[in-house]
Amino acid sequence: MADATGAPLATRRPLGEIEPMADAAPTAIPSRTRLVLVLGTLTAVGPLSIDMYLPAFPAIESSFGGVPGSAQATLAAFLVGIALGQLVQGPLADRFGRRGPLLAGSLLYAAASVGCAVAPDAVSFSLFRALSAFGGSAGMVIPRAVVRDVAEGHAAARMLSRLLLVMGAAPILAPSLGGLALAFAGWRVIFWLLALYGVVCVLLVWRAVPETLPPGRRRRDSPAGIVLTYAAILRDPTFLAPAVTACAAFGGMFAYIAGSPDAFMRLAGLSEGAYAALFGANAACFIAAAQVNAWALGRAGPQRLIGLGVLGFVAAAAALLAVAVAGAGQAALLGLPVAAAMAALGLIGPNGTALSLTRQAARAGSASALSGTLTFGFGAVSGALVSLAADGTALPMAGAMGAWAAVAAAADLWRRRLPPLQRA
Repeated sequence: MADATGAPLATRRPLGEIEPMADAAPTAIPSRTRLVLVLGTLTAVGPLSIDMYLPAFPAIESSFGGVPGSAQATLAAFLVGIALGQLVQGPLADRFGRRGPLLAGSLLYAAASVGCAVAPDAVSFSLFRALSAFGGSAGMVIPRAVVRDVAEGHAAARMLSRLLLVMGAAPILAPSLGGLALAFAGWRVIFWLLALYGVVCVLLVWRAVPETLPPGRRRRDSPAGIVLTYAAILRDPTFLAPAVTACAAFGGMFAYIAGSPDAFMRLAGLSEGAYAALFGANAACFIAAAQVNAWALGRAGPQRLIGLGVLGFVAAAAALLAVAVAGAGQAALLGLPVAAAMAALGLIGPNGTALSLTRQAARAGSASALSGTLTFGFGAVSGALVSLAADGTALPMAGAMGAWAAVAAAADLWRRRLPPLQRA
């Protein structure tokens, strides 16, 4: 039997879960607007760390020996660090609360960014990138768990869409900021600025993030229990189907991120400034669509909106692949389908995340971490494949985006075919 939410009535409590205490209450929560602003700033550490150094790819390659694809390899190292880091940050957030792991992660991110700024070679640079990603992963995964602590369903999807609005300033502004630093002071200054951002995150967590997970709701899992918790989440189709849909779409986005310097600067001939402007415009499409999603949730619901987003993403990826196969090198022909794909992602991302967490209240931190690990794991695969296939054309980027669109469509079809009681 199941209750009104579809959760079983008579099931054993997951290993390590503590019975909530009647008198356990979280710290007073500030207004949702203020909380979204703060959490969006913390979540922006990921896109800021990636997008700010994209215009510096040619300079970084030149600085470390000029090996083609070496800059994309450092991006893959960062994505691997985030993917693995979230597997650790989620259980930490479920065991020790939200604030402590956020503070520790932000401190590690700031310190490792300093390491990136002074790294003498590509290997040490990649290692510091992975370490900074491990720390920064706290800012990627824990804010989603905080949202799940204070909201669910349509309200959670709406908060996640607003979170993207705040976080969206990073991909819009970051390439331009990176380009300015590159023009006036060299690529290493980019990482000094990122270290400063890490310090700002530490101060924000210290002063403005409430503890939303009271002691009575925290888990005490052993390492084996953590593995079993992850295994249980992965066996839950109400988590896996929408999560894979969203993560595959983000895999397509990371293919675009890794391949866009070749496609737009080398093939289409855009300057660093023009590339930054194009990147910001595509990010604006993503953010604008996420805000349309927040408005439309009261009318259509997340299940329908994610389906519309997947259809748009498949169509955009197919158009981009056709342009790339034809060998067209005009920025407009390449940019229009990319912009459409980013807009579709604005529908897929928040709804897929919200649907995947709907029935994970008791293990929201772990489920959020697993979702983030899948996202950046797919992203690391995208970055590595695009790096290995880099040939100065748009084909590696377009081919990877097309493959991820097919995965997203298959996962969404699976979600829609789940029995009604299992459908998130």
